[in-house]
Amino acid sequence: MKRDIILAGVGGQGILTLAVLIVNAAMREGLNVRQAEVHGMSQRGGAVEAHVRLSDGPLFSNLVPKGRADLILATEPLEALRQIDYLSPGGLIVTNSATVENIPNYPPHEELMKLLQGCGRKVYLIDAAVVAKEAGTARAQNVVLIGAASEFVGLRPESLQAAVSEMFAKRKKDLVDMNLRALRLGALRIQQMAPHAVSGAV
Repeated sequence: MKRDIILAGVGGQGILTLAVLIVNAAMREGLNVRQAEVHGMSQRGGAVEAHVRLSDGPLFSNLVPKGRADLILATEPLEALRQIDYLSPGGLIVTNSATVENIPNYPPHEELMKLLQGCGRKVYLIDAAVVAKEAGTARAQNVVLIGAASEFVGLRPESLQAAVSEMFAKRKKDLVDMNLRALRLGALRIQQMAPHAVSGAV
């Protein structure tokens, strides 16, 4: 088993949380894990990326080589496109459909969707805000996305559930329950989608 994952978004969207959840779940399964430093976290609204590598064999670098990523998991669609050079020919994108227009020349939404749909890879667009609110908290959008990408990450659902429970265990119990619901609902949403590039968000 080996997975090379690029996490992408903007500051304040919980990229670090996504990385920690994946790493902790992988460690529960006894996998070797490498994580590159998260870039851009100090600037809220600025571009953020992280590299996470999982394997049952040795890993010799923290960084995913260009053209080798199995998955781009993005909290923002333009940031997913920024990382496209890292994606392998058989790789795919799971991204939030909601945009964060943090630059003056941010492309129009319709143009952005066309770029994603024409990128030559499978693309899954998830309206993470809608799903998170259904789970009980709008702040769980990143957990919705890891749920949506869970079948592509290569980790057991119970490992991700345990990692989510552990992360929020020191807070109120209802926060643990809401994030577990967000994880589950994200996984359900992706199962309802066509296994090819999609024309809209669900």
